[in-house]
Amino acid sequence: MKALVLSGGKGTRLRPLTFTCAKQLIPVANKPILGYVLDQIAATPIKKVGLITAHETGHFVEEFVTDGSKWNLDICYIPQKPLGLAHAVKTARPFLGQDSFVMCLGDNVTGQGLERFIKKFRTEHLDALIILKEVNTPSSFGIAQLDDHGNIIRLVEKPKTDMGNLAIIGTYLFSNRVHDAIERIKPSWRGELEITDAIQEMINMGCVVKAEVLDSWWLDTGKKDDILSANAQILDAYVQADVRGQVVNSTVTGRVRVEEGAQIINSVVRGPCVIGRKVLVENSFIGPYTSIGDDSKICNSSLEYCVVQQNVTVHDVERLEESLIGKNTTVTRSSRGRVIKLNVGDYSELAV
Repeated sequence: MKALVLSGGKGTRLRPLTFTCAKQLIPVANKPILGYVLDQIAATPIKKVGLITAHETGHFVEEFVTDGSKWNLDICYIPQKPLGLAHAVKTARPFLGQDSFVMCLGDNVTGQGLERFIKKFRTEHLDALIILKEVNTPSSFGIAQLDDHGNIIRLVEKPKTDMGNLAIIGTYLFSNRVHDAIERIKPSWRGELEITDAIQEMINMGCVVKAEVLDSWWLDTGKKDDILSANAQILDAYVQADVRGQVVNSTVTGRVRVEEGAQIINSVVRGPCVIGRKVLVENSFIGPYTSIGDDSKICNSSLEYCVVQQNVTVHDVERLEESLIGKNTTVTRSSRGRVIKLNVGDYSELAV
C-alpha cells in the first residue's frame, strides 16, 4: 500500500498568508499541519508517499519535507494543476501503479491514526473505505448515506435536502479499481474531476465501498478560525509541561512547552501553550491556547488564543486575542484600551 497526500491548491481562504506560504505549512502548535499528516502515515507500514503539489507553492512543500527521511518515508513529488481530487489521483497513477493507497488532504488534522482504517480495508477486502464525521452543517460538505451494513449507497456534494449529517472529511482508502471509475466520470460544473463522482461510479460498478465514522475530533484548517481551533485542539491533546528555556522572575503554570534558547522574563505564561526556540517573552502575559514561533519577541503585551509564526515582534499591545500572525511580522501599539483580533500575512508591519 502507498499513500497520496494532497498538498496543492491556492489556499484562497487563508490569504494573505498563502501568498507566501502553502496552506499545508501553516503551523499549529508550532508544527506545519502537513507534518501531522505525515506523522500519521509514518506510524503505519506505508513507506512510499506521493505528494501532490501546486506550481505556486510546491517549492515551499519540498523545502519542508525534503526527501522524507525525517519520517523514514520515501517521497515522490507530483505536480498537478488544481482540477479536482480525482484529477490528482489520475495525475498520480504512474506513481500509484496497481497498488492500493490511502489518500489524505494535507491541510486536515484528525485525532485518530490510520492503522485501524488500513486494517479494516485489508481484512474486509474493500475497494474503497471512506472516512466520515458527523457535522452540524451538512449543506457545507459532501455527505454520504449508508445502509445498515456500513456500505455507502449514495454521495451528494453539499446537499440542499436532508440526507443525514455524515460528512466526507478527506481521508480515503482505495484499491486500483478507482482508476477505472475516474476514467468513466466527466468534469463537474466547476470543471473539476470530483472524487465524490468517482466513488459513486465505483458503487455503480459493483465495487465494495464502505465507510468508517471517525470517533475523534477532525479539523479542516482552510480558514483563519479553523487554524486557531486546530491549534487549540492539538495543544490540548498533545502538549506536556516541558521547560527547557530560561525562566526569570516569571510564573509558568499548566502544560507549557518552552523550547531551548527561549527566555521568559518578568512574565506570566499559562498553558496549554508552546513557546518556540530563541523566543523572548518579557513583561508580558501569554494565555492558554497560544503558540509562539521560533525567534519571536513578545514584550509588554498580552496574548491569548493566538497562532504567532516565526520571527514575529509584538510590542506594547495591551490585549491580542484570536489572531493569526504571519512570520517576519511586527505588531506595535498606536492606541490603548481595546481587544485586537488580526489575520496578518507574512512580512507585515502594523501599528494598532
